[in-house]
Amino acid sequence: MTFHDFIEQINGILVAYVLVFVLVGIGIIFTIYLGLPQFRYFKQSIKASFGDLFAKNKNKRAGVTALQAMMISISAQVGTGNIIGVATAICLGGAGAIFWMWASAFLGMATILAEGILAQRYKVWQNGHYIGGPAFYIKLGLKKKLGKHTCNLLAGFFAIAIIVALGCAGQMTQSNSISGAMNQAFNIPTYMTGIIVAIIAGFVVIGGVKRIAKFAEIVVPFMAIFYVLVAIYILIKFHSNIGSVFSSIINQAFGLEAVGGGAVGIGIKEAIRYGVARGLFANEAGMGSTPHAHASATTKHGVTQGFVAMLAVFIDTAFICTATALIILLSGADLSLNGIELTTAAFRIAFGDIGVQLLALCLAFFAFTTIIGWYYFAQINVIYLFSQKALPYFKFIFVFCIAFGALLKVDLVWSISDLCNTLMVLPNTLALFLLAPIVKKELIKFHKH
Repeated sequence: MTFHDFIEQINGILVAYVLVFVLVGIGIIFTIYLGLPQFRYFKQSIKASFGDLFAKNKNKRAGVTALQAMMISISAQVGTGNIIGVATAICLGGAGAIFWMWASAFLGMATILAEGILAQRYKVWQNGHYIGGPAFYIKLGLKKKLGKHTCNLLAGFFAIAIIVALGCAGQMTQSNSISGAMNQAFNIPTYMTGIIVAIIAGFVVIGGVKRIAKFAEIVVPFMAIFYVLVAIYILIKFHSNIGSVFSSIINQAFGLEAVGGGAVGIGIKEAIRYGVARGLFANEAGMGSTPHAHASATTKHGVTQGFVAMLAVFIDTAFICTATALIILLSGADLSLNGIELTTAAFRIAFGDIGVQLLALCLAFFAFTTIIGWYYFAQINVIYLFSQKALPYFKFIFVFCIAFGALLKVDLVWSISDLCNTLMVLPNTLALFLLAPIVKKELIKFHKH
């Protein structure tokens, strides 16, 4: 057995028997414990996210705005998983996987509400802006429950896992996705794409949190709206298939329609497994990544940033993931194809040969925004472990990983990144569970405010 096979075997066990159950479980707990916050606070989440855009007196406070924090969060959430991951869920779990992806996002909205509230509750002011995230709420929030030594170990474990997963290995995988897509669609050499992406990403992150926030605020809405418009075009072009597609999604989700002639029971099992797993990876709720963005926001009340975090998960799944699903299912592409081949086939059916180039550009945008968002999350943990003095060295490693990742076959790197992603979940969800009373207390204070 090779080292790569060994890591993949561990990943298979952790994802199938730990990750999905832990993330679904914590989502159910917060959905019940907080009294269906997905419905109760949805209106507030829209107001908290976009209120400053229409306010007569714009928010002039220092730091990052609530909307900018949400865009940083979405920049990381919306990545290749929204295109390739959704396609993989459909080809392995059938159309019914999309229903369970929606279900996982619904539960994830409750989880990420808690993450956003805790990120705000335990954030710290440093160098002109706020920073925070799971390492901070583990260390500061659990001292009395677990003891200082245990909290430091758990927080350090989380910080190391996210630096490896998102700051190093993750950058290589995203860069590789961009270079591969551009090479296939436009015959651009992979090394050239790697160098260009590294230079642009380096320029963005060298400007600090303000430039990252400004980048996300401008690029993310454009990217999301463009992709949704592509899906709307597909809806119009294949409108006669809309009824049958939504019927298949519901019927296959509950085993009322067999997938590919297989047994109905297996169809339900696979639809749930792949729909939930891919959905959780796409929206990142409970994984501990996006709280770093929400901690950076300057708000009148920290709870409102939890509402913003909730809307980010809704946008990621209801718009971006659903857009990919509709593009694939409405086009009538062959569902026996694998992830990227399936999405490519759907774009080719819908747009002809230019569809390949269009998909490559979408993948490049999605992967690049993920690079920037993931860098920011990893940076916070570098500061947590080593202080601000370590950032120049980390920025060099970050740029190097982007350039080098474009040249590699990154199967092993993907596996290591997936493993560290999964390992991040364990201390984060433990903290969420133990700090649930704090989340509820903050919500009660907000209502009294």
